[in-house]
Amino acid sequence: MKQKKIFTWFTTVKMSTFNSILLKISGELVGDQLEKMKFLCNKEIGKNRLEKITCGLQLFMVLMERNTLGPDNTVFLVSLLTGIGRLDLADKLTICESQYAGSPNSLLNDEEQSKLDIATEMITNNIGRKWRTYGRKLGLPEAKLVHIAQKHPNNLEEQVVEVLKEWRKKQKAEAKTDTLIKALRSCDQNCTADLIQTELEKLNANGGQ
Repeated sequence: MKQKKIFTWFTTVKMSTFNSILLKISGELVGDQLEKMKFLCNKEIGKNRLEKITCGLQLFMVLMERNTLGPDNTVFLVSLLTGIGRLDLADKLTICESQYAGSPNSLLNDEEQSKLDIATEMITNNIGRKWRTYGRKLGLPEAKLVHIAQKHPNNLEEQVVEVLKEWRKKQKAEAKTDTLIKALRSCDQNCTADLIQTELEKLNANGGQ
């Protein structure tokens, strides 16, 4: 019975989070981007139904009705967003799916989440041009690092954020702050590693708050 309640809670939270992401994506579509997405959906939905769609949410609801979109099925919508050049929105959707992939036991606990948030901020502010080396130490493939560089060619901070985002997507519930710290030390970023450990000690002293 307890396991059933946990599963029900997990499913509810997953759907609620997914709907919130869809709402944000709909609100961030600008100009003719909705029309471009409708054009790309012509075979899946049909001209008559598409003509009645006036906002992103309506399009998403139709895709869900046709089992082309769901919390565990975002491939088609990701391809649409990528097709209209909104990689930022595609990333939001991909992260949402990876965050809740698997079972309730696959979620990070609050304590580790807080630690990872601290480490992410410290690394983003300090790693600088060493981000590629750091990404390799975290096990990201070279092709992924090239893609990140091309996606954010003149923005070091966004490149670092993207590396950490990809690592967390890959690790899911196995994402640990200790791994980030070890990778920093392995590429001679001891100062940043020390900063993170200092902040984590403060967090522990405050009871994880």
